[in-house]
Amino acid sequence: MKCTNKSAFVSVVGRPSTGKSTLVNRICGHKVSIVARSPQATRNAVRGIYTSGNIQLVFVDTPGFHTSERRFNRYMTKLITESFVDIDIVLYLIDLSRPPGPEEEALRRLVAPFSDRLVVALNKSDLGVSPAPHLDALKRLVVKDRILRISAARGDGVEKLLAVLADLAPAGDPFYPEEFYTDQDPEFRVAEIIREKAIHRLRKELPHSVYVEIADMEESENGRELWIRAFLLVERESQKGIVVGKKGAGVRDIRVKAQRELEELFPHKIHLDLRVKVSREWRRNEHLLRRLIR
Repeated sequence: MKCTNKSAFVSVVGRPSTGKSTLVNRICGHKVSIVARSPQATRNAVRGIYTSGNIQLVFVDTPGFHTSERRFNRYMTKLITESFVDIDIVLYLIDLSRPPGPEEEALRRLVAPFSDRLVVALNKSDLGVSPAPHLDALKRLVVKDRILRISAARGDGVEKLLAVLADLAPAGDPFYPEEFYTDQDPEFRVAEIIREKAIHRLRKELPHSVYVEIADMEESENGRELWIRAFLLVERESQKGIVVGKKGAGVRDIRVKAQRELEELFPHKIHLDLRVKVSREWRRNEHLLRRLIR
């Protein structure tokens, strides 16, 4: 009997701050990836799951592509290229508000081998910016019907984008139950929400110098409460003071906002114990990077 279901893994790639996380969250109808104005807020390959009727698309939201020889950025780029393994479709997102440059050229070279399963979304089309600077290079890369203008923030063009992706998806049964919108484990989700709140507060001072370590999570016997102990790690003592803030106001603000959102995510009363400590040069630490970028 012929399979009528279609399913696909879709790798979402683009330069930093192109709106990848915003798009994945909108498509999945839930907060899957953290969203921040700071570039490269996404550090992991995050999966968001969209299911409608006989179609299931699993979106792998990757870090923003950035050409740099720093060890941290090399790990991020490695994560992007590894997301292509066993992938069915590559969704290349372009920010129309930014002119093309060397990074865009490098990205086109990266996705060129997948041109037969490539879709290009020109994001922020609601800003009224002409796509002309991108089109000549894109038309040599992918057929015209797979170049679409969208607004991830407003939702413009997203339904048409989903239709194009569904058309490219191969026949196959769904990978996840219909009610799933992500496969992230609870510890990862907690850490990401805390990190998002830290980025929002610290984006002008040190958005990329922090990461979150979950020490433990414990549920009460009646299942109504969840205790979480977490650490915001920074690279230097001077940064610790910035995060903690005057009389602890900074870390308290991060804790309160994270706790509030966690209580919307989990069916528990959340008790979040959040502290700040120094882990020197963590972005150069191979062991920590393997744990962070998984």
